[in-house]
Amino acid sequence: MSVTQGRLKATVMDGDQIRRSLSRIAHEILEHNRGAGDLVVVGVMAKGDHLARRLADSLMELERSPVAVGALDISRHRDDLHLRVPSHSGESDVPDMDFGRPRAIQLAVLIDRGHRELPIRPDYVGKNVPTSDSERIEVLVAEEDGIDQAVIVAI
Repeated sequence: MSVTQGRLKATVMDGDQIRRSLSRIAHEILEHNRGAGDLVVVGVMAKGDHLARRLADSLMELERSPVAVGALDISRHRDDLHLRVPSHSGESDVPDMDFGRPRAIQLAVLIDRGHRELPIRPDYVGKNVPTSDSERIEVLVAEEDGIDQAVIVAI
């Protein structure tokens, strides 16, 4: 496990809970959108792109039709670039969206800890985990960390 900085306080989701949450979110997305027709699932690098692929796989399994999936690198668009070292380097890989503007953009999150800095709320939430300002959530994914887990870390 690679809890990068801080002290591990608690595990809030294990691998099975993450899998079940993604499955539930997939069902909610299909219900809300009346199928997977024109869906494109895009995950934020790093780690959100892995979860997006898993979500797209769940959607494909349920709908028995392909769901486009991509990854978005937002690291250059952060307002705190001067405070952090880039954690990854990658290029966005968003499916060719020659459909024009999206009809809607919906946000799915594995964990919602509150603490809104922007007026953006998720449409789909795996789990609500209240945290203090001195805590953060770290999501570990098997593809990068060798384990699926979400933990609270004291900073």
